Amino acid sequence: MKSKKVLSQIPAIGEDQIKLLEKLSNAVSVSGEESEVRAIVMEEIKDFADDVKVDALGNVLVTCKSKVKNPIRVMVAAHMDEVGFMLVDDEGEGLFRFEIIGGIDNRQLVGKPVLVGKEKLPGVIGAKPIHLTTAEERKNPIPLDNLRIDVGPGNSKKCKVGDRATFATRFETWGPSLVGKALDDRLGVATLIELIKHMPGNIELLAAFTVQEENGLRGARVAAYSMNPDIAFVLDSTPANDLPVWDDEENSRYNVKLNHGPAIYRLDASTLSDPRLINLLAETGDQYGIPYQFRQPGKGGTDAGAIHKQRGGIPSVSISVPGRYAHTAILIARRDDWKNTLALIYATLCNVTKEFFLTER
Repeated sequence: MKSKKVLSQIPAIGEDQIKLLEKLSNAVSVSGEESEVRAIVMEEIKDFADDVKVDALGNVLVTCKSKVKNPIRVMVAAHMDEVGFMLVDDEGEGLFRFEIIGGIDNRQLVGKPVLVGKEKLPGVIGAKPIHLTTAEERKNPIPLDNLRIDVGPGNSKKCKVGDRATFATRFETWGPSLVGKALDDRLGVATLIELIKHMPGNIELLAAFTVQEENGLRGARVAAYSMNPDIAFVLDSTPANDLPVWDDEENSRYNVKLNHGPAIYRLDASTLSDPRLINLLAETGDQYGIPYQFRQPGKGGTDAGAIHKQRGGIPSVSISVPGRYAHTAILIARRDDWKNTLALIYATLCNVTKEFFLTER
């Protein structure tokens, strides 16, 4: 597809897209209970998809047919779930023991407001105040067993063991910044919705809004097996470690940086990305003047870790919006990084051809 035509068709990030991201961020969909985000997705895509189904685990699997014969079948995935908590024991008077769902550091929890259950009842994560702790206790992070979610006596009967809870953060924009909870991966979900609404006609788009990514990439494993695509792209958010260090030393462990565009994965803890797809993303960015960066190798992973191992193997790569303070009560991303992520994945999909499979891995 010619460059000027592709550039003119790249979906924009305007106020409607920001409002959608706000709705997605404020929704509560802790792993295993993704119904609130799923309902938003279904409403947004219903007029644009050729086929939509919800599988046994709760993934939303969408097919958008191509305008050409025998197209490449491209899976694009984004996970609907978020990290959070589950109530596991009612101790009375509105106090509940809880377990963490997904990767959250205990040090981030004390004093954080939360929303509990489908009614989004307000609560707080409480612990012994500093006045009552010993010097020895203050040396170490507070054990999870010493923390409680406190909803107060008035709401104690409205909560029950098994209810999910998440941070009570509300989405905001701070100038160029997007600020909210669960932007990992509501940024990816919002991006995938825009791809469905503006689908390139040269491919068959298999869009997977997956569940339980934060708890072992479980939904993606099922979705990839069911969809059986030729290649796969995963849209996510990746932690930026771009804060300054002491004594004006260069931060050489930055991982990715805000304001430097989408992050293309070469490898992480679960995936060695297909080099052909890495090159396709980078070459597309260069061709269309879309900024990008490479995520430095390290811990963590995305749905690609499950997708690439299905059936006979699925060539896969991840592309992520950088964000600071991942898996805490608040994540900060940049609007331009989101815009350029959408632009890069859209332009790349426009550039996918059958010649991809003639190139050695």
